[in-house]
Amino acid sequence: MSRGARVLLLGPYVLLLTVFFTVPLILMFLISLSRSSFGQIDWALTPSQYVRFFTDAYYLSVLGDTLWLGVLTTVACLLLGYPLAYHLALTRTRGKPLLIVFILSPLLVGIVIRCYGWMILLADRGLINETLVQHGWLAKPLPLMYNKFGVTVALVHVFLPFMVLSLTGVLKRIEPQLIEASQTLGASPHRAFFEITLPLSLPGILAGSLLVFSLAISSFVVPILVGGFKVHVLPMVVYEQVLSVFDWPFGAANAFVLLVISVVLIAVYIKVTERALRGIV
Repeated sequence: MSRGARVLLLGPYVLLLTVFFTVPLILMFLISLSRSSFGQIDWALTPSQYVRFFTDAYYLSVLGDTLWLGVLTTVACLLLGYPLAYHLALTRTRGKPLLIVFILSPLLVGIVIRCYGWMILLADRGLINETLVQHGWLAKPLPLMYNKFGVTVALVHVFLPFMVLSLTGVLKRIEPQLIEASQTLGASPHRAFFEITLPLSLPGILAGSLLVFSLAISSFVVPILVGGFKVHVLPMVVYEQVLSVFDWPFGAANAFVLLVISVVLIAVYIKVTERALRGIV
């Protein structure tokens, strides 16, 4: 394919990205440098919104909670998803299609319906607590919902398929002969896994972790429904500032802070992982 044809094919996507991503991003940054005056934007180009954010302990704690939930969700998805992806990549049984359907099933149901399902299970009078209390195993219900635990469980359920699919593709490409050769040379199955399989699967771990982390920290519906406005995350603050308080400059500053910190953390993660991958793949 000629260079001109490639440029022509890329044109619509570049135009779409410029109009619907780059331009709104620039506009959001300019709004974050303005002031809000009785619901109107005063184009003052001042960093006062960022000063307000970084000098208020509440917003800093919300930022910390948002990033912490993202880390917890990513680690939980990796720990649960890696064995599942490993089995999915190696198994040749007839139950493999059924397993794939189970893994993909959360993606086939709306996120609101999935959250209501978790509310039925985790509420104070939900299925789990009612069963434990009725059988006399507990005197009072466990706090499973309207806290970080409940939000993390729901986020893991929502984003686990993304981790599994990212890992499965990489694990499938690992040559079985490499593992057989290491075991022929005397390596135990555990040593072959930690010195061959795990290092070669780092690209999948990197891709899955970045995907899950970025989706988790920008999640809005799950913290509202399962957290019940008791777990505050930065997307909720942005929503409140823009649509409830009508303070667009401060809402834009919150969104831009989350975006910049996310990009920096992802860049550091990619840099560290690339250094670990150097000489392995």
